[in-house]
Amino acid sequence: MAFEHISVLLGETIEGLHIRPGGVYVDGTLGGGGHAGEIARRLGEGGRLIGIDQDEAAVCAAQEHLREFGDKVAIVRDNYQNTKEALSLLGISKIDGMLLDLGVSSYQLDTRERGFSYRFDTPLDMRMDRRQSLTARDIVNNYQERALFHIIRDYGEDKFAKNIARHIVMAREKKPIETTGELNEAIRAAIPAKVRAAGGHPSKRTFQAIRIECNRELDVLKESLGGLIDLLTPGGRLCVITFHSLEDRIVKTAFRQAANPCTCPPDFPVCVCGKRSKGKVVTGRPILPGEEELARNTRSKSAKLRIFEKA
Repeated sequence: MAFEHISVLLGETIEGLHIRPGGVYVDGTLGGGGHAGEIARRLGEGGRLIGIDQDEAAVCAAQEHLREFGDKVAIVRDNYQNTKEALSLLGISKIDGMLLDLGVSSYQLDTRERGFSYRFDTPLDMRMDRRQSLTARDIVNNYQERALFHIIRDYGEDKFAKNIARHIVMAREKKPIETTGELNEAIRAAIPAKVRAAGGHPSKRTFQAIRIECNRELDVLKESLGGLIDLLTPGGRLCVITFHSLEDRIVKTAFRQAANPCTCPPDFPVCVCGKRSKGKVVTGRPILPGEEELARNTRSKSAKLRIFEKA
């Protein structure tokens, strides 16, 4: 299957990056190279684009898609949390802009054997980087009921989290849950028929929660943002596209703290904590997809773009 993924908020992101033709830019979630291609097109003499992705299929697709740009583009298979180390190996210490397009790609969802989607009956997997050992199957079969409840409640924001966790444990006591179909059955049994009939697919939130846990998506985001801002040159920008309320909250909080890190009590006449602002939040409110994009790509409907500019 070809790596196909429609780049969300493409025009808004490219505009938000304020690309300098001779600058160095990083796409930390390269995917098929849609955003990266648009960045590379705007680079001139001396401009460089570094693409990072942990998914082997994404790296292969992007290499093909970005081949026309030659040495202007370098692609690294890694997680964006290791951006500083990846850049160091390329002799780069500072960058003029960076993009993160979070969440799961259309390719990952639509590739049956990757085990991301509740739409196919296939072995449970959900690893973005297939070199890692932990899979969705391990989480579903080995995590304690309480841990499953917290994951489904916090990452999936499912009000039936407690009942779903209990039904998963009941099902795996009979036999290990090996496939997405078997997990679907356990979830379905936990949700009242009236709710199932009225809402969307009953497994959507739980699958999202298990995927986030499997790939440490929120932990990586939380641990990385401060360091990524530090890599920027003055005037450089970090653009982050989120698809989940918890992701958006992490980005919003990190950007606000980077802009206003002072911890002095509000009644202090002058700052004595010594913490200085790293820059400014460009987006007071997140940028959302327009009507045309929503009509063209239904998966863009939960997308939010936030931008930070380094001082």
